[in-house]
Amino acid sequence: MAMLRLNLQLVWLVTIIACSCTATCDAATSHPNILLVVSDDLRPSLGSYGEPVLTPNLDQLAAQSIRFTNAHVQQAVCGPSRISFLTSRRPDTTRLYDFYSYWREAAGNFTTLPQHFKENGYYAASVGKVFHNGKASNFTDDYPLSWSVPPYWPPSQKYKRKKVCGPGPDGELHEYLICPVNVTQHPLGTLPDIQSTDYALEILKNLSKYQSNSSPDLKSNDHSSTGDNDRMQPPFFLAVGYHKPHIPLKYPQEFRDLYPLDSIDIAPDIHLPQKVPPVAWNPWTDVREREDIAALNVSFPYGPMPLEYHYLIRQSYYAAVTYIDYQVGRLLAGLEESGFAKNTIVLFVGDHGWQLGEHQEWAKYSNYGVATRVPLIIHIPGVTDTMTSLTNRKFPFINPLLQKVHFKPPKNTPRGNRSPASNIGYSTDSPVELVDMFPTLADLAGLKIPPTCPENSLKSDFCTEGSSLTPLIDNATGKSKSFMLRWKNGTFSQYSRPSDVPQQDSDMPHLANITIMGYSMRTDNYHYTEWIGFDPHKFQGNWQDVHARELYVLDDDPHEDFNVADDPRYESVIKDLSKKLQGGWRYSLPVFDDLQ
Repeated sequence: MAMLRLNLQLVWLVTIIACSCTATCDAATSHPNILLVVSDDLRPSLGSYGEPVLTPNLDQLAAQSIRFTNAHVQQAVCGPSRISFLTSRRPDTTRLYDFYSYWREAAGNFTTLPQHFKENGYYAASVGKVFHNGKASNFTDDYPLSWSVPPYWPPSQKYKRKKVCGPGPDGELHEYLICPVNVTQHPLGTLPDIQSTDYALEILKNLSKYQSNSSPDLKSNDHSSTGDNDRMQPPFFLAVGYHKPHIPLKYPQEFRDLYPLDSIDIAPDIHLPQKVPPVAWNPWTDVREREDIAALNVSFPYGPMPLEYHYLIRQSYYAAVTYIDYQVGRLLAGLEESGFAKNTIVLFVGDHGWQLGEHQEWAKYSNYGVATRVPLIIHIPGVTDTMTSLTNRKFPFINPLLQKVHFKPPKNTPRGNRSPASNIGYSTDSPVELVDMFPTLADLAGLKIPPTCPENSLKSDFCTEGSSLTPLIDNATGKSKSFMLRWKNGTFSQYSRPSDVPQQDSDMPHLANITIMGYSMRTDNYHYTEWIGFDPHKFQGNWQDVHARELYVLDDDPHEDFNVADDPRYESVIKDLSKKLQGGWRYSLPVFDDLQ
């Protein structure tokens, strides 16, 4: 079946290349390729983000890219987050807060990121988990609107909820949270993310058969063709979605050996904060239902998780991240071996964070920064390359199983600049959101940039509720001057709840059961949230019906452990932040010098 689908892709390519040279064909060949890589449930637990996790291939990518160290999602759960960043609309616009509606039916016929590239002559292919499958993407991953060929889902993913872990103390296999496996003994003798990488590499090999002899210089505005072969080659938009480190934490068992338990540091704030409002709590029911955790009889809704499992879960989360680094390393090496590294923009991102015991919490499902913050890395050939990469290979595969030293960037690396000594690429700590991805990639590729959405955008097929990140890239790299007076002054996220107190469906309530929405704004100094009444029929919150507030002073409390919303000293701060929160993202957009 996999070979058949690859052959169908090859037929598609032949058809495109044999087409008469229409304006679409000409336009398609004048733009860079795009490789979008998405990792599920990935917080910034990467070496290049200063975390004690072995990720040499992603660190190598970061060394030739720009890292956004303050990137946040718009809702910390898979389906809503992915639909949000793939349409560049926020959850109140997509009207997706759970997994059970399709935005084109429930909200509007919004153009997606891959659809925009496809409609501009790109060959668009999806491998693995890019859209959230099921009703949220019309059971087709939005094919054929968003993709040139049917998306590929790895066959071994059907064993996600099967009893393949162990054996346990009883000698039987179980459905565990912590699930290192012998891959050769796993059903089909493989794992989903291995299959996804294999399939993506085959696509790149097929595409390379039509690679031109010369590639556009991304530093230049002139991406014109240089010959017939170049003119006839369509660029590609290849999206590869990895399932890990999403639970179950199932990965090849050899990766766990990289993290002896005595080397694991647990969260500094593993206890329940005293003043967290009950409505803000997510009871991590998807973690509790796994057989190994269920056997612990952890009390509902607060726990706590036994201390031993803080170490065990974090150990396997780190191992799963290194396993994904291995797959990304294979993918990037294949990109280069296929001849595309010099003309492919690479964007790597997590779809949301994941709580590893902070605040006594696990999983996502909250507005805490550890749930909304993600790694966002963009490689732009000719712009973010290091000097050595101009003559040597960009992305040689590094086997993390052979590595012994964890990579950590120096603590005092200047913000917004690349330190040649540290070789960790460019970075910026300006606040960014995943709705910014769509306009950024369109901007970098030289395609039409979606305009800012109007107040009521349900009938606007092509617009954005984000901003292109190119001004930040220009400022960080020094390649060109940006006439930006002010970048956006905050990031916005939200999360829904069915009640004021935690209950079994608090993590993932169906739309009909949502009665409260937590709207959250993060600025340089504060993280402020209002939990307000919400009407699921009108998709509208009532700012006069405030159920709870949270305020964290980030300079003094970076881990968000002390809610000071009821402290009278912050009364004026709360009044100001409440006004800005109600104003929303539109009043936080960047400001530019229109006279330039």
